[in-house]
Amino acid sequence: MTDGDDDHLDAYLDAVLVGGREERTVEIVDYRHDWPVRFESERRRLTDALGTTAVRIEHVGSTAVPGLAAKPILDILVSVEDPEDESAFSTALQEAGYELRVREPGHRMFRTPERDVHVHVWRSGGVEEQRQLAFRDRLRASAGARARYEDTKRSLAGRYRDVNYYAEAKSAVIEDILRERDENAPGDA
Repeated sequence: MTDGDDDHLDAYLDAVLVGGREERTVEIVDYRHDWPVRFESERRRLTDALGTTAVRIEHVGSTAVPGLAAKPILDILVSVEDPEDESAFSTALQEAGYELRVREPGHRMFRTPERDVHVHVWRSGGVEEQRQLAFRDRLRASAGARARYEDTKRSLAGRYRDVNYYAEAKSAVIEDILRERDENAPGDA
């Protein structure tokens, strides 16, 4: 990333992060078998809070892939009809204990005060919903993709003290894995 890219990312983060940027050590830990159990607990909490507003609730991200090392933060996808209509879900999520952290076009992210669960709100049937599910499913199905992604994450973790820069740095390998999935579809999805 060049200095110009850094400036662009900084400006973008300043515009979309609620509460400003935060320094935080990026930690990658071995897969934990309690992650799916924790997800089910969070799914119930989200279902109780959102009811039929949530079209879909899915465990996504690295903690949703058995055997894959990850940041110890659960990522949960919540699909709604219109993520721009915060009145449909924001108050309910806040009353359930989640705090708004990201407000960007087509996406809201809420998190627990402990910062160990991220709830991503996207449009039902939208491109990002499908992309998140496709990436998770590709990692679940392909040991090679899983190993390459884990190696990338481990090599990048120590370089960044801002999770957003870490996420940006691993985006190229994510795109490569998604592209490979598309090239190998439908038999190797």
